[in-house]
Amino acid sequence: MADSRRLLTIVVLGSTQTLAWASSYYLPAILADDMARDTGVSTTWLFASFSVSLVISALLGPHAGRLIDRGSGNAVLGVSNLLFAGGLVLLSVAQSLLTLQLAWVVLGVGMGIGLYDAAFAVLGRIYGTGARGAITGITLLAGFASTIGWPLTAWGAATIGWRDTCLAWAALHVFVALPLNYWFLPRPAMPTAGKRATDEPVPIDRPMVLLAFAFAAAWVVTAGMAAHFPRIMEAAGASSTQAIAAGALIGPAQVAARLLEAGPLARFHPLVSARLATLTHPVGVIVLMAAGGSVAASAFAVLHGSGNGILTIARGTVPLAIFGPRSYGYRLGLIGMPSRFLSALAPFAFAVLLDHIGASLLLVTAGLSVAACLALCALRIPRSATVHHAD
Repeated sequence: MADSRRLLTIVVLGSTQTLAWASSYYLPAILADDMARDTGVSTTWLFASFSVSLVISALLGPHAGRLIDRGSGNAVLGVSNLLFAGGLVLLSVAQSLLTLQLAWVVLGVGMGIGLYDAAFAVLGRIYGTGARGAITGITLLAGFASTIGWPLTAWGAATIGWRDTCLAWAALHVFVALPLNYWFLPRPAMPTAGKRATDEPVPIDRPMVLLAFAFAAAWVVTAGMAAHFPRIMEAAGASSTQAIAAGALIGPAQVAARLLEAGPLARFHPLVSARLATLTHPVGVIVLMAAGGSVAASAFAVLHGSGNGILTIARGTVPLAIFGPRSYGYRLGLIGMPSRFLSALAPFAFAVLLDHIGASLLLVTAGLSVAACLALCALRIPRSATVHHAD
C-alpha cells in the first residue's frame, strides 16, 4: 500500500510538473514569433519580459520553500496552478507590451512557487531523507516536458491559434493540475505548536556557498546551450541539419541518464553522481574539438544531455543528503537563487560571446563545468551517509 501511494505521488507530481514546465518555461520558444506579430511587440522585448519572470522566480524560491517546510506544500502548488492559469489568460488577451509584461510577471510568480524546487521540497517534506527515488521519478516524467509541450503548443498554434492555445493550457492547470496537486498529494503532519524548526534561520555556510556556486555554474551552461545549441554546433563545424539532429538527442540522453541515476548510480551518494555529471560536458567538448562538429556533434549532444539529466536531480538530492530534511525547502530556494538569476542572463551572454569568439565559447562552458565539479569535490560526504565507495 505504501509503495502504491508513493507511486501515485510520483505520477501526480511528475504529470503536474510536465504541465507546468510545458506551459511556462518552454512556451516562448514556440509562440514568441506569433505573439510578437499579433501584439506589435518585438521578440527582443518579449524575451526580456520572460527573463524578468525568471528573476522573479529566483527571488520567490526561498519564500516558497519556507512555506512548504511549514507543511503547506499542497496549497503552494495549488496556488501556482492558479497563477499559471492567470498568466496564460493574460497572455491570451494581450494586445500591448504592458499586458505581456504583466502576464510574464504573473507567470514568474507561478514558476517561483511551482517548478522543480517546490516539487522537490514537497517530496522532502513527505519522505525526508528517503525522497531521492521520488525526486528521480518526477524528473523522469517531467523530462518529457519539452518533448510533449513543444509539439502540442505548435499544433495548437497552427489549429486554434496561439491565444486559444494559451487558454487551453490555462484550463489544464485549473481542471487537471490544481485538483491533482491539492487533493491527491499526501499531507504530512503539521509542525507542533510553538517555535518551529522550520522558522529557524539557515546559515549561509561553506557547504551552502559551494553548492550554490556549483549549481549556478552548471546552470549557466545549461541555459546558454539550450538557447544557442544549433548555432554553437554550426560554429564548431556541423551543418545546419547535423546541428538540429544532434540537438534532438539531448532530451533522450537526459532521460537515459536519469534511468541510470535510478538504477546503478542509486547505490552511491548523490554527490558522486553530481560530480560525474559536471564532467560529461567538458568531455564532450574535448571530443567535439578533436573530431570536429561534422563528426562529433551527436556525441557531444549525448554527453551534454546526460550531464544535464543527472544535475537536475542533483539539485534536489545533494542538499537533502548533506543537510537532511530540516528546512529543506528553504535551503533549496537559497541554493537555487544564483542559478535562477544567471540562467535568465545566460542566453544574452552566450549570444554576445558566440558573435565574438565563435566555437571558442565551448572553452568557457567547459571551464564553468570543471569549476562546478571542483566546488562539488570540495564538499565532503557526511560520515553518516551510507555509501559504497571511498571519498
